[in-house]
Amino acid sequence: MALVCAGAAGIAEAQSVSTYGTPGLLEIPTAEMFEDGTLAFTAAGFRDTARGTMTFQMLPWALGSFRYAYIKGFDGAVGDRYDRSFDFHFRLREESKHGPAIVMGLRDFGGTGVYAAEYFVATKTFHDRFKLTGGIGWGRMAGRGAFANPLGIFGDRFETRPSSNDGETGQLDFGNWFRGDAALFGGASWQQNDRLTFLAEYSPDLYTAEGDNIGFDIHSPINFGVQYRFKNGTQLTTSYLYGTTLGLTFSYFINPRKAVTPGGQGAAPPPLRPRSQVAAAADRTQSDIRGRLQRALDQEGLRLVYLSDSSDTVQVGVENTRYGQAAQALGRTARVLANEEPPQTEQFNIALMSRGVPLSAVRVNRDDLYELEHDPDNAWRSFARAEVSDTIPLVDGGILTDAFPHFSYRFGPYLNFSFFDPDDPLRYEVGAALGLDYTLTPGFTLSTGLRLPIFSTLDDSTRVSDSPLPHVRSDWAIYARESNLRIEHLTAEYLWRPGTNLYARTTLGYLETMFGGLSTELLWYPTDSRLALGVEANYVAQRDFDVLFGFQNYTVATGHASAYYDLPGEYHAQVDVGRYLAGDYGATFALDREFTNGFKVGAFFTLTNVSSEEFGEGSFDKGIRLEIPVSWLTGRPSRNKLAQTIRPVLRDGGARLSMRNRLYGVTREARAQNLSRGWGRFWR
Repeated sequence: MALVCAGAAGIAEAQSVSTYGTPGLLEIPTAEMFEDGTLAFTAAGFRDTARGTMTFQMLPWALGSFRYAYIKGFDGAVGDRYDRSFDFHFRLREESKHGPAIVMGLRDFGGTGVYAAEYFVATKTFHDRFKLTGGIGWGRMAGRGAFANPLGIFGDRFETRPSSNDGETGQLDFGNWFRGDAALFGGASWQQNDRLTFLAEYSPDLYTAEGDNIGFDIHSPINFGVQYRFKNGTQLTTSYLYGTTLGLTFSYFINPRKAVTPGGQGAAPPPLRPRSQVAAAADRTQSDIRGRLQRALDQEGLRLVYLSDSSDTVQVGVENTRYGQAAQALGRTARVLANEEPPQTEQFNIALMSRGVPLSAVRVNRDDLYELEHDPDNAWRSFARAEVSDTIPLVDGGILTDAFPHFSYRFGPYLNFSFFDPDDPLRYEVGAALGLDYTLTPGFTLSTGLRLPIFSTLDDSTRVSDSPLPHVRSDWAIYARESNLRIEHLTAEYLWRPGTNLYARTTLGYLETMFGGLSTELLWYPTDSRLALGVEANYVAQRDFDVLFGFQNYTVATGHASAYYDLPGEYHAQVDVGRYLAGDYGATFALDREFTNGFKVGAFFTLTNVSSEEFGEGSFDKGIRLEIPVSWLTGRPSRNKLAQTIRPVLRDGGARLSMRNRLYGVTREARAQNLSRGWGRFWR
């Protein structure tokens, strides 16, 4: 995340952001939205309070936020507090010429309730520079000037508001929403120019939730601020709050659709040679053609695994080692084939493969390459003419004799984070990682991953798990303290195709940092289907804390049935139902937004038969995940990604085995839905 925040390009027209990290003035919300898809990172601080918020505009009319706050001297005897909270902000009406935008919001709806509030707010723009905001709030926003709840006309239950969660996180306070007294709030902003904006507001917040030691006095409900917007869209706001204290808010915006470094930093695709030149070389032998194909594909970051010729068709299988979009690998392969195959070859059947196992095939007409190369609409027209199928038949002798065994390795630094430990909210580990893969025959691979921590604060943690469940994840601090050189995984893995639209995997060995054993998986995934169905079964034992060769006494059978669905647009849903590592049963629900360039933002939660009391802090497993392609940062083609899962708390309930090479992740890039989204890179 630090790398992204240091280098990502901001957006030009971000809305003003409050100290809570959502569209707002200074402390109150507005009825504005960010640009669709925007990620906003906000840091705000004033006397004895600091807030860090990540907000994602997941839909044009809805955004969600995760906040982590530090409150010094919270409620006197309690002491300093680290607080986690979630917000939602829904647009009910878009601003028009004659009417304001209207938003309904839920603040801290699943945290401890320190910031819990609900609101309706309206914002109207006048002459493109002056904005007026007004609204009504409940909960924390019903402080100064509070009055009886107008929703009381719908029933007496709205007149009183129960306490929020009793300080426990992770529970949704449905029974509290829009209940109790209400209060009005409002404000205005004046945009002096493209850089400078003046802000003023009336905030009813009396900061009673923090107790008597909030570090400043509330003398006035009026707050003032000045905001400066830098050229990249970054915002810095200085404020004078509640008549007594100064505040500072910094917001940084990322548009996942706009890479830090624009594309095109890599080598250009090979130009199509004129047909006359191809014809002049038509007398080359098959051995010459194969050699030239291998060299040309290798130069493009593609490994030739399979080759078979018929009268007018060539069938090839390639493994993509360079490009984040499979369509770009297909386009480069098609160009190489057009430049090297004899003129009578009119059809190219190109199979995308993984470790010698075919995933899908795309048929490309040679004439289409020449006809559409410079066509302004060549992306969609070429995809319409291409034919995606399950795979090409792998006849005897098609796999190249020198393609296997195949050895590959990876070496470089790694960075691990641990978030929200009350003793140290951000822990990290930096070290060196080595990965080795040896594919003996198609589908059968021996693999290992080693890590050597060089500098770490993970092993400084002295917290002891109080979980009544088997400690399948909550002993992470012991693993960090008692391990040095680690065998992250050491496996024998076999991938194969048991039938049309079917994929299978068997993995044996040390599967992940904390567990080893046997894992099997079967996936049904037609090439043209949005739906995929899978089943996974595992029998595993917990590894020793030194993460080397030993096991502890705990063993468990675990597994899931999974459904994956590509929703229209950029959204993807997944449901996993089964047994988890602690022996609990339940389901995990996940929703991701994946942009065409591979940038992914998602959220998930797991509900099992473990009660919130047994689960402990957090009540149930949940989190946010980010996946950032390295090519988005560098502009150069790469299959590498930076992935980070942010969990408010890591406990034992709902913990699933962390398996490498789950079949859906291996096969998805080769399906028609994904190819169509990335087909714009076929010609690049």
